[in-house]
Amino acid sequence: MASVPSLLVFYVFLFPHVSVKAVTKNSNNITEGSPLSTNANNNSWSSPSGLFAFGFYPQGDGYAVGIWLANQTGRIIVWTANRDDPPVSSNATLELTRNGVVLHQTDQQGKEIVITDDISSPAATSAAMLDDGNFQLLNASHHVLWQSFDYPTDTILGGQILLSSHQLASSKSTSDQSSGPFLLIMQNDGNLVSYPANISSGPETAYWASGSFGIRVAELSLNHSGFLLLQQSPKRPLRTLSKGDPGENKNVIYRATLDDDGIFRLYSHNFRSNTSSRVKVMWSSLQDHCEVKGLCGLNSYCQTFSNNFDCFCYPGFVRIDPRNKFSGCYQNFTLVNCRDDEDNPWLRYNFTSVKNMSWGDNPYTVQLLEEAACRSSCLQDCNCWAVLYTSNSCRKFNFPLRYGKRNLNISETALFKIVLENIVTPNHSRPVPENHGAMLIESKNNTIVTLALSLGSVACLCFLFAISSFIVYKHRYRRYAKLLENAHLGLTEDFSLQSFSYNELERATNGFNEEIGKGTFGAVYRGILSESGNKAIAVKRLEKVVEEGVREFRAEMTTIGRTHHRNLVQLLGFCIEGSKKLLVYEFMSNGSLADRLFKAASPPTWRERMRFVLDVARGIFYLHEECGVHIIHCNLKPQNILLDDTWTAKISDFGLARLLMPNQAKASMGLQGTSIGYFAPEWQKNAMISVKSDIYSFGVVLLEIICCRRNIEVNVSTPDEITLSQWVYTCFQAGELSKLVRDDDEVDFPTLERMIKVGLWCIQDDPTLRPLMKDVILMLEGTLVIPVPPSPELVIVP
Repeated sequence: MASVPSLLVFYVFLFPHVSVKAVTKNSNNITEGSPLSTNANNNSWSSPSGLFAFGFYPQGDGYAVGIWLANQTGRIIVWTANRDDPPVSSNATLELTRNGVVLHQTDQQGKEIVITDDISSPAATSAAMLDDGNFQLLNASHHVLWQSFDYPTDTILGGQILLSSHQLASSKSTSDQSSGPFLLIMQNDGNLVSYPANISSGPETAYWASGSFGIRVAELSLNHSGFLLLQQSPKRPLRTLSKGDPGENKNVIYRATLDDDGIFRLYSHNFRSNTSSRVKVMWSSLQDHCEVKGLCGLNSYCQTFSNNFDCFCYPGFVRIDPRNKFSGCYQNFTLVNCRDDEDNPWLRYNFTSVKNMSWGDNPYTVQLLEEAACRSSCLQDCNCWAVLYTSNSCRKFNFPLRYGKRNLNISETALFKIVLENIVTPNHSRPVPENHGAMLIESKNNTIVTLALSLGSVACLCFLFAISSFIVYKHRYRRYAKLLENAHLGLTEDFSLQSFSYNELERATNGFNEEIGKGTFGAVYRGILSESGNKAIAVKRLEKVVEEGVREFRAEMTTIGRTHHRNLVQLLGFCIEGSKKLLVYEFMSNGSLADRLFKAASPPTWRERMRFVLDVARGIFYLHEECGVHIIHCNLKPQNILLDDTWTAKISDFGLARLLMPNQAKASMGLQGTSIGYFAPEWQKNAMISVKSDIYSFGVVLLEIICCRRNIEVNVSTPDEITLSQWVYTCFQAGELSKLVRDDDEVDFPTLERMIKVGLWCIQDDPTLRPLMKDVILMLEGTLVIPVPPSPELVIVP
């Protein structure tokens, strides 16, 4: 007797083909020249059963063209042509021609649009609206030239497949079928993932995933029995998202829709007649609406109440569209100049706290502070408008805030800085007292003395005024000269970094006395900003900078100045005075990752190493895909990864190569120090570089972190161990990964194998074989199956 799984596979793959054949035979034939208009009597072509129709339907102040499912409560739109075009007028018509279905808009100078495009040759002779919801164009031999099933919008129907690398886009609303704010992507790695639209897709922005990985070619299939499957192209099922009815009730139609709330749902429509049906939700990707990122818009948060939810604005914000709770919110107060009351910021601002809240953005800085100190720190920080606080962790944010939600399972408290409505201002005016005393007649001598004293006082005041004016003039002249230089460099517009004078930084570093590092481009000194509460800083004084590099210097600062991520060292300010050019960074108290790995008395624990790897990966992913501009680091190595007070790894030293002449950059970047083992082969061959060059460097750094040794070491037991990358692959092939982590009892070997495989994929000689950083993170977290890597064929330049 056949097993239950065998019977399940039989029903899943046999019944769809039987049903499709039956539907095709029972289709209505639409002949060439057949017209449609917006008139209610001739606005659609129906399927044989009358359950589906293709034609005009009302949308907005006009009409759209699409396919709908008949229902007693109205149309259910399952496909729309050119969904983001404006609605067409009531004078529009559709006609079946040899080129396909053509839309005529007579009120727009006879404009014609081919609805069914992508036909290789104009040979359409008929069309058919099938009972499965598929609209087809056919040639004289009844071969399919075009079909709507190949171009899904927000829905797939029974018998339809969402191919690899294809997607569904939600509608804006049930009454507006244009593209909405959510995507469902059938990724080429085999994972079905939901993302907010209009933002780079990555692991940090996904809000739902099927968790199926490792299959290069996979597709989403819905059959006529209601089975929603992830399957490989040769019809091999990988995962069943929803089990349908193997008996295949012919009165039931299934559809899977990415709804306008961002949730992917499977519906069944049980038709008791041609117009009456019972609709049921068979499966849903999410149960909690607030898990959908971006549902409530910017600067708002989602909160669930039993079986319902709502969107609310943060304190100090109001809804952009009061009639639309999903529209997001804006500040309902006027921003004031933060610098006006630096000494007394509490005169302008106050805090409102909301418990059990979080959001999806990354803070631009994280500090270990008590709550009172956290409030004070944000109050004095012009960039800080909101804080997430928990257990002495003070995470600062600027607006706008995304993906906010609130529920009792969240332990964080949100603090919002708002402007006070009635700002206290000191009153400097005083009433002049009335003189009720009698006038006294002074003697002539007293008058002369008084006059002499007055003239002397006036002379002294004039002298003091002249000196003060000279000092003010000199100060303003220097300031004006500095503004002229900054204006010449283009640093006065849209530039938020603090500008320091050279004297300020010289005082802060005690004459550049304490050198804490020296890189390719100059020395780094520790300093203290006494004006900012004795804040520790790191000042990099750049050397060999030529005047031709000023433009690149400006571009670098404006780029890095806009990046805010917990795994990037924050650039605080700059100094440009003639040939003196300095950069001011936050101070990293625990030194570099290189010191922690290679010089510490004891190596970092296994958990610390895993955390270091993920910190660096997330920082690189932000640079590559999330910060608005794509940044290639080009110099990733443990020396350029620093550790803060909490041992969080942060990437530093990115992009400084553009400060130097091209020949200097090539020489120093390619051959200096131990960097030779970190640069990708294409860099060493003077080929064009891309983000894949950073992936290569990351792979080398990953292996160094795992093994706590440098990529190239001479003092080793055998010659095979000199180059870490080659030795790792040898151990991987031989199944001897334990050699890489000798005497380390904390190591989790399944995790070790996963990390090694990721590292080997990253250091492939062929850049096209290296994964993107978003896939690297998924593999590191164990949510993506990792194929066996080939030999990396590492090239080492002698």
